[in-house]
Amino acid sequence: MNRAFDIVILGLSITSSWGNGHATTYRSLVRGLRDRGHAVLFLERDVPWYSENRDIPAPPGAQTELYRDLEDLIARFESAVRDAKLVIVGSFVPEGVSVGEWVVSTAHGRTAFYDIDTPITLGKLAADDDEYISRALIRKYNAYFSFTGGPTLQIIERKYGSPMARELYCSVDPTSHYPVHCPSQWDLGYLGTYSEDRQPMLNTLLLEPAKEWDDGRFAVAGPMYPDSIVWPNNVSRIVHLSPQEHPSFYGAQRFTLNLTRTAMRQAGYSPSVRLFEAAACGVPIISDWWSGLDEIFEIGEELLVGSDPEDVLRLLWDLPTSERLRIGNAGLQRVLAEHTSERRACQLDHYLKELNDNLSPYTPRRNRLDGQDTGGMGRGIALERAGTAASEKVRSTVVEHADSSGLYEPD
Repeated sequence: MNRAFDIVILGLSITSSWGNGHATTYRSLVRGLRDRGHAVLFLERDVPWYSENRDIPAPPGAQTELYRDLEDLIARFESAVRDAKLVIVGSFVPEGVSVGEWVVSTAHGRTAFYDIDTPITLGKLAADDDEYISRALIRKYNAYFSFTGGPTLQIIERKYGSPMARELYCSVDPTSHYPVHCPSQWDLGYLGTYSEDRQPMLNTLLLEPAKEWDDGRFAVAGPMYPDSIVWPNNVSRIVHLSPQEHPSFYGAQRFTLNLTRTAMRQAGYSPSVRLFEAAACGVPIISDWWSGLDEIFEIGEELLVGSDPEDVLRLLWDLPTSERLRIGNAGLQRVLAEHTSERRACQLDHYLKELNDNLSPYTPRRNRLDGQDTGGMGRGIALERAGTAASEKVRSTVVEHADSSGLYEPD
């Protein structure tokens, strides 16, 4: 290729948000990286599931290229991978182990694995399932960027041998998700792909309140919900919303619901992209509880928590309008301060500097800020503040991911 790229990302998809949360995560990240002066190349396997549902074929922030298979990838992009300062391979990339082995043997710069599905990945590794990452490959990557933070990072380093594990939460692009003021259509809404392990909480925190409040207005948007679900008459169903439609959907809700998959709740410290996107739209959020949530948002001030139908109905009925709007705005300000595309790109820059400053793969500064308290922020964010004050198998893999591993609660 004629153009020089300093960052190359190989990810599941950036062109299609259908049935996955990876695309919006990558779109936000590359836009932030571009705004910080990086030239980014994004490489995506061309598979039927996403080729038929490309909502943004050429996302801003990166040059996006599609490749047919591993042979085509190597033939066309070996020089770009070799010369980049940083090469990132994402979770659920088809033939991810083969792709990763090629990357770590080819790249002259730093290499990293970006896990947007960390608890699922660790479950696979525990079961000796090397679908897209292996224990041996973890040790070869210079860094392991994880959308799950907290104690999981130490597990990745100590049990699986990563030289450097760091949290890299998803982020929101405030130019695509922002407050839209429109007439209220629903008292409570939810945006997310069907997930079997998430459905019980949807039943508890939305469908049960809908059954108990006949005059209430509710909405569930997202694909893949089975026909066997009986929706109350006061629940509107929307099969799919493009990312461009998200702000208006959130703006038409008095409250929105955030739900987390079981593996993510158990691991904790796993905020979904939908959580940040909803907050960026200024809608008050009612969320299920998981460890680390109170380090990302101040409970009761920036976000609300519900555990049963009575909690939800109490909030819908009793919270004054002024307080509801204040909480929505406080959540918006928190996200704009700490979880935008620009902030996440800055965080990644700090990690790259850390990699370059510590040439030895095993550094004594692993997973800490030399005794500094990060105040619940990601390492890169805290540092900045301190410094500034085979095709059918591939298809089945992608469909399986869309059905059961849309871990950022995709629409």
